[in-house]
Amino acid sequence: MSRKVCVIGIGHTDFNSITPDVEWKELMYEACQKAYVDAGVDPRKDVDSFITCAEDYLEGFSIFDEFVPDQIGAVLRPCCTVCGDGLYGLGTAYMQIKTGLMDVVSIESHSKISDLLTMGDILLHAFDPVFERPVMGPVERPRYGGSPEYTKEAPKPLVGSTKEKQRVHPYFLAGMEMQNYLRTTDTTEEECAEVVVKNKMNAFFNPMADYEAKISVDNVMGSEYLFTPLKKLDISPNVDGAITFVLADEKTARDLGVDPIYLSGFGWSSETPWLSTREMFADYASRSSQMAYKMAGITSPKKQIDIVEVDDRFSYKELQHLEAIGMARPGEAGQMLMEGELARDGALPTNMSGGSLGIGNCFEATGMQKALEIITQLRGHAAKRQVPDAEVGLAQAWRGIPSGSGAVTIFERGGA
Repeated sequence: MSRKVCVIGIGHTDFNSITPDVEWKELMYEACQKAYVDAGVDPRKDVDSFITCAEDYLEGFSIFDEFVPDQIGAVLRPCCTVCGDGLYGLGTAYMQIKTGLMDVVSIESHSKISDLLTMGDILLHAFDPVFERPVMGPVERPRYGGSPEYTKEAPKPLVGSTKEKQRVHPYFLAGMEMQNYLRTTDTTEEECAEVVVKNKMNAFFNPMADYEAKISVDNVMGSEYLFTPLKKLDISPNVDGAITFVLADEKTARDLGVDPIYLSGFGWSSETPWLSTREMFADYASRSSQMAYKMAGITSPKKQIDIVEVDDRFSYKELQHLEAIGMARPGEAGQMLMEGELARDGALPTNMSGGSLGIGNCFEATGMQKALEIITQLRGHAAKRQVPDAEVGLAQAWRGIPSGSGAVTIFERGGA
């Protein structure tokens, strides 16, 4: 179990709000081909195991596994699907290599969410079917891929006759959690709006981003309330795209002539999605980060980690996750943001990629998007958004509503 695990190749497509010109297989193929070329490997000869991170419901059809091998080069080869965020796929690959059974593993994750016309209904199906889902009732069918900001009508309250149904989009849960976060930490809506401004500005320097914008706090605060206090611009819009990583043991990486980035720590936490049995705090991020820190030998995260990418599918989540992973005390992240500590030249550069607010919500590929930015930064390839002298980076992701699960990975340059 002493083998070190390295990232030797990365590949990705562009990220776009809608991709009618390509199928999901083509997105996967493009990302995989780029990663194999980057790593200098032939998938038919050199890759020992293939992993795809996907959930049938988000694909729009069942038994997704059957349609995977062709486009990733895994025909008649060991291949599995992880139903979870892409960071879980990286963790699975890490364990496969650590066993000594595999030397090179490919991990692919993607989003083709624009194909789904009823995303709200899909998310609603993940809620407890006995107590929670019936209370919320059917979801108003949204347009343009399912983002709640495009619903035709406002939610209708339950009134009078029992025959009338309440129409609630599952994102109402994010609004409730944001209320709880603001109240318990004294964080303000304006500080959350600053997250949006920062990340959309960071996205200007990322050629992969689809939602860059020069906006002000007033723009965010003036946008429509959708799930109070969550406003339209507090919510990351949806995006299509694919990302592939190639991992290998250190010896293989050296033999290939690759200057590797080490995956030195990994942690995960899968909590119940039932709302009645968990708190409205990011406990999953706290637990998974502690596991990753222990594995990587990180004793003082804020001092030892140079750059972080945390899940920001909703603006308050960036601040909540920074506090949960120990980068700030409860209620301190907003103040750090306002003082410039989360900027590129600050003490803790955060979401230099533009995050989900600037790139878009990649769904199951969100964690891989975060990890992609960390690898790009540690390689020194981030151009104008490059953080100077970045040696250690952290990527964190949450699986999204109504999940209480998430993962953290830590990457390092040099000997891990």
